Amino acid sequence: MNRPPIIDAHHHLWRLAHTPWLNGPAQPRIFGDYEPLRRDYPIDDYLGEVVPQGVVKSVYIQVNVAPGEEIEEIEWVDALAVRHGFPHASVGFADLAADDVASRLDRLMAAGNLHGIRQQLHWHENPAYRFAARPDLMNDAAWRTGLREVEQRRLLFELQIFAAQMTDAAKLARAYPRVEFVLLHAGMLEERSADGWARWREGMSLLAECPNVSVKLSGLGTFEHSCSVELWQPVIDETLTRFGAERCLFGSNFPIEKLWTTYDRLVEVILECLVHRSTAERQAIFHDNAARLYRL
Repeated sequence: MNRPPIIDAHHHLWRLAHTPWLNGPAQPRIFGDYEPLRRDYPIDDYLGEVVPQGVVKSVYIQVNVAPGEEIEEIEWVDALAVRHGFPHASVGFADLAADDVASRLDRLMAAGNLHGIRQQLHWHENPAYRFAARPDLMNDAAWRTGLREVEQRRLLFELQIFAAQMTDAAKLARAYPRVEFVLLHAGMLEERSADGWARWREGMSLLAECPNVSVKLSGLGTFEHSCSVELWQPVIDETLTRFGAERCLFGSNFPIEKLWTTYDRLVEVILECLVHRSTAERQAIFHDNAARLYRL
């Protein structure tokens, strides 16, 4: 099977001193013990892992730097891009409920090649899985005012939620049809019981009805801490059934996935999960959809 050129639409880089959640005391995290990640992950390390696998472009996703350093984060990534040719686009952080969100977005856009915003909205009854302070922040009037600012700047929004939040998210996508939403980690299937699958399937079907929602096939090892065709195939198949290959795209979530796999194994598994798809579908998932969404 021919391997298409790859755009990695979801990866991170970090400097340990600037990421408090890595630099401070260890706290329970959604992906388990992360001691091996508590070091710098520079661009040279990333390129050494991805270029041999056919990655031709990439999109950097914000890493929750120390509050107030979000502009510096994008400036740093932009400087890396000038020197190394990677990454090719950035997604930064902004609190969309902030009074000065418009000026923050403008400053982020001036700082580098910004193409999107991620404010993690995922909330869960399990505190280790929880990030947002409340499950319904996306319904807040002030937050939605901030999303309108994102829309006006033609930035996309990286949507990170659990199944229980997907009904609200579908309503959000319908209310903002000119915003491109990219659902992260294939909807974060955190519980594989019959009820867990049913909730995820129902929510994914609702989101698939919204033409402005695409899905990243990323972070698929988050809850099982494993990279295998057996675990990933059903999630990928059901996502593609609902959204089609024209609305799905690849992201590695590196270096988080380094906790349980290697980059070459990750690409190999996803390729095997797509072995029965056409060449055009694989090209769309690995390259063309990311190029369109992030204007690469």
